[in-house]
Amino acid sequence: ISPWDSLRGKSRLFSVDPVDLEDYLITHPLAMESGPLRDLLEFPPDDIEVVYSPRECRTLVSAVPEERYGAENGRPDLQTRVSFHVEVDPIEYHKLGTGFNPNTLDKQKERQKGLPKQIFESDEAPDGNSYQDEQDDLKRRSMSIDDTPRGSWACSIFDLKNSLPDALLPNLLDRTPNEEIDHQNDDQRKSNRHKELFALHPAPDEEEPIERLCVPEVPKEHFGQRLLVKCLSLKFEIEIEPIFASLALYDVKEKKKISENFYFDLNSEQMKGMLRPHVPPAAITTLARSAIFSITYPSQDVFLVIKLEKVLQQGDIGECAEPYMIFKEADAAKNKEKLEKLKSQAEQFCQRLGKYRMPFAWTAIHLMNIVSSAGSLERDSTEVEIGTGERTTSGDETCNLTSFRPATLTVTNFFKQEGDRLSDEDLYKFLADMRRPSSVLRRLRPITAQLKIDISPAPENPHYCLTPELLQVKLYPDSRVRPTREILEFPARDVYIPNTTYRNLLYVYPQSLNFANRQGSARNITVKVQFMYGEDPSNAMPVIFGKSSCPEFSKEAYTAVVYHNRSPDFHEEIKIKLPATLTDHHHLLFTFYHVSCQQKQNTPLETPVGYTWIPMLQNGRLKTGQFCLPVSLEKPPQAYSVLSPEVPLPGMKWVDNHKGVFNVEVVAVSSIHTQDPYLDKFFALVHALDEHMFPVRIGDMRIMENNLENELKSSISALNSSQLEPVVRFLHLLLDKLILLVVRPPVIAGQIVNLGQASFEAMASIINRLHKNLEGNQDQHGRNNLLTSYIYYVFRPGGLGGSVHYATMARSAVRPASLNLNRSRSLSNSNPDISGTPTSPDDEVRSIIGSKGLDRSNSWVNTGGPKAAPWGSNPSPSAESTQLFHEELALQWVVCSGSVREAALQQAWFFFELMVKSMVHHLYFADKLDAPRKNRFPERFMDDIAALVSTIANDIVSRFQKDTEMIERLNISLAFFLNDLLSIMDRGFVFSLIKACYKQVSSKLYSLPNPSILVSLRLDFLRIICSHEHYVTLNLPCSLLTPPASPSPSVSSATSQSSGFSTNVQDQKIANMFELSVPFRQQHYLAGLVLTELAVILDPDAEGLFGLHKKVINMVHNLQSSHDSDPRYSDPQVKARVAMLYLPLIGVIMETVPQLYDFTETHNQRGRPSCVTIDDYESEGGSMISQTVAMAIAGTSVPQLTRPSSFLLTSTTGRQHSTFSAESSRSLLICLLWVLRNADESVLQKWFTDLSVLQLNRLLDLLYLCVSCFEYKGKKVFERMNSLTFKKSKDMRAKLEEAILGSIGARQEMVRRSRGAFGSQENLRWRKDMTHWRQNTEKAEIEHEALIDGNLATEANLIILDTLEIVVQTVSVTESKESILGGVLKVLLHSMACNQSALYLQHCFATQRALVSKFPELLFEEETEQCADLCLRLLRHCSSSISTIRSHASASLYLLMRQNFEIGNNFARVKMQVTMSLSSLVGTSQNFNEEFLRRSLKTILTYAEEDLELRETTFPDQVQDLVFNLHMILSDTVKMKEHQEDPEMLIDLMYRIAKGYQTSPDLRLTWLQNMAGKHSERSNHAESAQCLVHSAALVAEYLSMLEDRKYLPVGCVTFQNISSNVLEESAVSDDVVSPDEEGICSGKYFTEAGLVGLLEQAAASFSMAGMYEAVNEVYKVLIPIHEANRDAKKLSTIHGKLQEAFSKIVHQDGKRMFGTYFRVGFYGTKFGDLDEQEFVYKEPAITKLAEISHRLEGFYGERFGEDVVEVIKDSNPVDKCKLDPNKAYIQITYVEPYFDTYEMKDRITYFDKNYNLRRFMYCTPFTLDGRAHGELHEQFKRKTILTTSHAFPYIKTRINVSHKEEIILTPIEVAIEDMQKKTQELAFATHQDPADPKMLQMVLQGSVGTTVNQGPLEVAQVFLSEIPNDPKLFRHHNKLRLCFKDFTKRCEDALRKNKSLIGPDQKEYQRELERNYHRLKEALQPLINRKIPQLYKAVLPVACHRWMLILLYFNLARVMFKNKNSVGMIWHK
Repeated sequence: ISPWDSLRGKSRLFSVDPVDLEDYLITHPLAMESGPLRDLLEFPPDDIEVVYSPRECRTLVSAVPEERYGAENGRPDLQTRVSFHVEVDPIEYHKLGTGFNPNTLDKQKERQKGLPKQIFESDEAPDGNSYQDEQDDLKRRSMSIDDTPRGSWACSIFDLKNSLPDALLPNLLDRTPNEEIDHQNDDQRKSNRHKELFALHPAPDEEEPIERLCVPEVPKEHFGQRLLVKCLSLKFEIEIEPIFASLALYDVKEKKKISENFYFDLNSEQMKGMLRPHVPPAAITTLARSAIFSITYPSQDVFLVIKLEKVLQQGDIGECAEPYMIFKEADAAKNKEKLEKLKSQAEQFCQRLGKYRMPFAWTAIHLMNIVSSAGSLERDSTEVEIGTGERTTSGDETCNLTSFRPATLTVTNFFKQEGDRLSDEDLYKFLADMRRPSSVLRRLRPITAQLKIDISPAPENPHYCLTPELLQVKLYPDSRVRPTREILEFPARDVYIPNTTYRNLLYVYPQSLNFANRQGSARNITVKVQFMYGEDPSNAMPVIFGKSSCPEFSKEAYTAVVYHNRSPDFHEEIKIKLPATLTDHHHLLFTFYHVSCQQKQNTPLETPVGYTWIPMLQNGRLKTGQFCLPVSLEKPPQAYSVLSPEVPLPGMKWVDNHKGVFNVEVVAVSSIHTQDPYLDKFFALVHALDEHMFPVRIGDMRIMENNLENELKSSISALNSSQLEPVVRFLHLLLDKLILLVVRPPVIAGQIVNLGQASFEAMASIINRLHKNLEGNQDQHGRNNLLTSYIYYVFRPGGLGGSVHYATMARSAVRPASLNLNRSRSLSNSNPDISGTPTSPDDEVRSIIGSKGLDRSNSWVNTGGPKAAPWGSNPSPSAESTQLFHEELALQWVVCSGSVREAALQQAWFFFELMVKSMVHHLYFADKLDAPRKNRFPERFMDDIAALVSTIANDIVSRFQKDTEMIERLNISLAFFLNDLLSIMDRGFVFSLIKACYKQVSSKLYSLPNPSILVSLRLDFLRIICSHEHYVTLNLPCSLLTPPASPSPSVSSATSQSSGFSTNVQDQKIANMFELSVPFRQQHYLAGLVLTELAVILDPDAEGLFGLHKKVINMVHNLQSSHDSDPRYSDPQVKARVAMLYLPLIGVIMETVPQLYDFTETHNQRGRPSCVTIDDYESEGGSMISQTVAMAIAGTSVPQLTRPSSFLLTSTTGRQHSTFSAESSRSLLICLLWVLRNADESVLQKWFTDLSVLQLNRLLDLLYLCVSCFEYKGKKVFERMNSLTFKKSKDMRAKLEEAILGSIGARQEMVRRSRGAFGSQENLRWRKDMTHWRQNTEKAEIEHEALIDGNLATEANLIILDTLEIVVQTVSVTESKESILGGVLKVLLHSMACNQSALYLQHCFATQRALVSKFPELLFEEETEQCADLCLRLLRHCSSSISTIRSHASASLYLLMRQNFEIGNNFARVKMQVTMSLSSLVGTSQNFNEEFLRRSLKTILTYAEEDLELRETTFPDQVQDLVFNLHMILSDTVKMKEHQEDPEMLIDLMYRIAKGYQTSPDLRLTWLQNMAGKHSERSNHAESAQCLVHSAALVAEYLSMLEDRKYLPVGCVTFQNISSNVLEESAVSDDVVSPDEEGICSGKYFTEAGLVGLLEQAAASFSMAGMYEAVNEVYKVLIPIHEANRDAKKLSTIHGKLQEAFSKIVHQDGKRMFGTYFRVGFYGTKFGDLDEQEFVYKEPAITKLAEISHRLEGFYGERFGEDVVEVIKDSNPVDKCKLDPNKAYIQITYVEPYFDTYEMKDRITYFDKNYNLRRFMYCTPFTLDGRAHGELHEQFKRKTILTTSHAFPYIKTRINVSHKEEIILTPIEVAIEDMQKKTQELAFATHQDPADPKMLQMVLQGSVGTTVNQGPLEVAQVFLSEIPNDPKLFRHHNKLRLCFKDFTKRCEDALRKNKSLIGPDQKEYQRELERNYHRLKEALQPLINRKIPQLYKAVLPVACHRWMLILLYFNLARVMFKNKNSVGMIWHK
């Protein structure tokens, strides 16, 4: 059976029929009239609202065009487009509840306000420093272990009696009935609880919740990144005339001017005065000196170009610029006369030529240089000076203009403008050149000047700002203030933003003129530009914008003059405000003048020398672009304006034979003219239809009415060919027109033409175009922002009137059919022709609302649609052609096919949202929002919707593998559509649609090999539907489940015989509520789907769905989280109803217990195994799925009366589950807790009563896991996590962004977009300071995180406690489930062991006391191990630093003893367990504080003294006994604390304490384990293993006394092979308690399993220590036990490990290292009882003497002071008298293991030589006169052999030296030893394999090299030259002689070997060695051959006295001394 079979079976779970919601609500009215539950029943009346909000206008007045001239016969469709922009349109959108209430960080923070601070001991612990000081203090105070002898009872009692107790709990000793205690506990537990659990739990990490739709941005004008430029001053070396400046931005790479010009005037009043006659008074708008530039695409290629002009004068530019270059300001006095002359000339020119300009100079600033250098400087504003050779950088680094520091620039050099290089082309060359290091411009002579400019990021809303049309932007407090101009951007690349404001500007750029071939004088040429509305000279329009210091608008503009140039270039920009309505007579007129600069008589100032013009409209379209125009020599004739100058007019004279001689460019920036032929044609045709005006002229065509239909259709399909940019700009209008064609089919030539299909196709293709081309503009669901904002704010189906602008709303005003309006229009507030138009949208709304009361004979309600006349016909009552858009759209969509259908599917969301908005409008305007839902929409529309949903679902199912991305979008769109429909249609109908979708998916799942993708899509679909605002209401939370129609016995009724109170029906209901039963899934339809998804996906058999766990769990989590924070459900009664929808969740999660992440593993408690096989759980039969479901899966219909053993009948046995991630498990568990917290307790209790014991135990397992999962981490962890957060800075950044910018709607979109093309200022500016912000808040953040985590831990544990109480009540009621009390106790104990708040612990102890008092036998008879645990936990809390915790823990401990005593036990067990608990606590706890525990002990004593009832019994004495014993252990602890830093001392102390418990096996075992733990911490694995072996030996001793099992070890003896030290564990019968005595050897280790566990641990430790031989010995003890138990599995594991151990021995041969040993002696009273003690220390392998010396010196130096401690450097015996009594001396010597010769037979391997070591040796050289070293014949050596009290490795790392012996070697013996060593080295080097030539040569050099020739030779000469006199030395003499023999032999071998190894380069070296060898051999020959004859014959018995020997010895020495070769060197080691 494939794993999917179960899934397919499960798919049937989804196929229940949902309740018909509308019918149900009518037939089941809620009993109560009002109250919180009432609101759950139905949607609120205002669920749907239609909101009108006026569009915000940036400017004070809206941009209305003034129609003043010649607008009578303009193009009408353009007029329409004007009206489209003119009004400040209301923006309208319908608001459906957004449903999902996202818990953003902001909201979380809001809900977390006012949390109480929970007190945790882990946070309260004293901080490291003060604790450390206390430690140091202790160290200095005492060093001795035994200051007070163990067992000074008197002292202990005295201490205790004088200490203070904690506060006693009132009424603790009273006998209160259990029920009353429970009641009190319950009240206290439930008071002041935090209402919302999810407010404390961070939402799971998700990219972006799928159900969150962001509200689109309101359509608004586009701006790029904005830059504020302020022009401060312009100063030249000389000031003689006014200078005029302009600024603009250029992009060198794109070769494009990217802004219009900004003109500014920095002249002084005196200079301005020179022009007075020519300049009319200046308008304030032209006095601006600051401008805001917008840059959409900032790059490294943008330059700010400044151009200067001056008044025209005689002479070329070079001459005119000369004075500025030669005169210096400093020399003003010197050149006074020349300057005066220049000034007077300038005044004359200004008088005469004041209105003409000439080019003067220019410069450019590389913008990004300024921004980047300003950004990097840390001052508030930056001063940057720029000269000519400004070096610029290049590259494509991203540029950011919104967050640099403001900079003030001083431009010092200008370039002279060259008359023949004025064009833009030349400028781009110059700019490109500026970026090169060797710029040509640098070589030019500059004009020195000072221009100061401020550049800064533009503020959000600057005051006193003017738009490019000179309208005042809002916040313009005073019109007299100098304004800032917004400069229009010409973006470097297309920008796709729809038009929303009226803009109609024309820019004219005269470029060049060629009059070379013109006859006559025309040299100083200027062009006058005028915008004319007729041909009369007076028809010039004042629409040309002024430059600086002039009127706002003028009728003409002149270009600058280049002196004496017949073919000038121009660089002017002339900006014109286009009239909204253009006619054929509007045109641009260019008049060319020759200006005479010299004043001559009879010569006019200007002489016209040519004319040309451009008509503005050509075939109805605006004429723009590049023109090369011919120039006429005479004035144009009449009616010229409608013709183009290219047309040869008769009788006219042209320059250069009518060739094009004038180049000019015309650019329009308009929201009226599309400048796209296809759009133009479409709009013109639609307009012609609208106005019914035929024929239509489009281009060169005239279209008659009979041809209109075809033309219209072709123009609709041709829309695809239009440019994207204009399509986007006119998007709103375009879509409105297309929709209008669908809604109101036009009448053409008397026939209604249905253009619905064509329009639908066009819309689909336009929308797909946007989607494909504007990818960066989409939200997470692939919805294009432009389209979402169109639907949301612009589309208005109720008001698509004839005149298409943002739809008006007069649609529902009901008019009698007879009302004949002249052009059959609905009322439209944008059409000036219609009388009675309401004046404002508000009035209009009022008029609509007023009209709703009129006669409805003709209204939408009756006819199903408003009657409006078709286009172009006279209305008559029968003409009903207006359709409802949503009906038409649904129909078109259902019938479409092929590519159109594909296009619609691609962007289904758009059509769905249009449809929904249209439906809402229809309901609103037809007044149907109050109508019953079943009657709202006609049947055929419902059928269309059903068909549409069905086909789309089919697409999803059939195409999800091919078109994954598209299907994901489609699936989401469909879900949002159904979600919306739930708010407006019959909900039962929508449920049936959902069911249909599910059915399609389910049928597909059968055939799929891997269905996870499809299931994932289904999850997304469901999640979105469930995000409905009224999800709870849709689930009918108030319905009580009625049993299903066909009676089927409930699964749980099988167990109900045991329940005391439930009847069958009630039982049935309870079961239905907690299981995914049919009634549950029918009545709570959506909740049923959600939980069924959860059950299906988490099912361990659904392997392929493993990847969806997180997804499905997040869905449930987010749902519950949003209920939790929803104010509608804050009432507890309501919340209980909501929680009821999730009751089956408990069962589903219980099923997953084996798969949940094991949070307990991080604890040292015994958690459950991390991977549980399915058998372990399924054998329990604990299934939670209802019986009907199980049958559906099994495919049977016969009801089975027994509960199935598992609902997974096909489960494979023993398969291991894949575990969920920690995050998913945590989310699941918080959901479980939420249900347990909010569900009705009585319902839970009834259900618990029905559960089997196994199921209840599984629930307890879950709670156990919850305790670990939500344990408080502690501030320290948060601090640690915080320091790691920069690794996750990305997520951090995203989260911060969300926190700061909020995450809903447009703002979030902005954040997202700012990462893309367009920057968002607040975002970028904020990012810059992010790190700074972070540092400030880090501390507060940690505090806050800790606060929340603390509250979550407390609340979670209190919920667990509540649930445990319900379980305990269940037990009390049924009395058949006492076996589960152990489980309850286990959870309680586990929670006590975790990090808990004081608040929780108080309630926890109260519950624990109540439990013990209700079921005392439980603890003392059944759960004895739990009793031990409880003692440990209570003691642990008795030492808490928080007094309330101590008070409660002491009270619990006292009552526990009391209960034990009263129950008749002799109290021994609790005494034993408490003592053991304390021991293990003391041994393992790091920050254990004995002071606090002492107070608790005193408190317990106090209770015993005050307990009147038991005063007469032995109880008080027994308590006192126990307390005093505990106090003793505490005293030991104090000492341990002192030595916390001294590992050796600490272990010694623990060793001593353990020794003290020789008679109490349990306690000794505890301490041995404490020691093992300590060793492990320090990686002393061998010692740790020894402790475990000792523990095992101890257990074995007692087991052998208790039971006689052959296969168990006999006792310690068995362990001898592992360690000889083990025998000390043998129990000596006299002084040992017998093991069967009460309370002795009762711990868990004194069992066979305990023994096995200890041995396994020991083997593991030996293995870590690398002592594999010992591993084998340990397993020798284990194997018989497993063999006896026939445990093959264990045996196979052991043999596997043995194989591993032995193969490691083989592989690591020669590479193993165990320990290094040192003798350490302590001398000095400072050391206390260490004084004069000697130890052997075992240190890690390869520890150098310097290292241990440094360690000990450092350690004791820190303790006593560095100047006090001294290390003795030699290893001679220490003379105590010579030491300074105020100092502490340490002597450290390296020692080596020492073996006698006989021992070496057994110690063969490296392991043998390093294990079980008791003897160590070190050598000390000396001479008789006290020096360490002397001549050869006087060099003695002392060998010291130390024996330790135990063998290494032992249970500690230093062992006392118990015995010491010394051996003294005479000089000849020293010589023998040296020579033997030398010979050994030679032999080793010779026979090494592989050979090592270097090593060999080194040894050889040392033996025969010339330098050391004296070495061996001298030894021979000293000791062998004469036969000793003393016969006792004969043998030594002979031995040395033989040594030399051997030595020469080895030298020879070595030389031979070396010869075979060397290369030719070492031949000489070899010969040298051989020569040396022969010399040595010759010298030694006589000495070696001299034998002592006495040794070779029978030696006579000589009786020699000792003194004779000495005499002889001295004689010998004297002889040697005489013979000594003075040159020879002493050769010794």
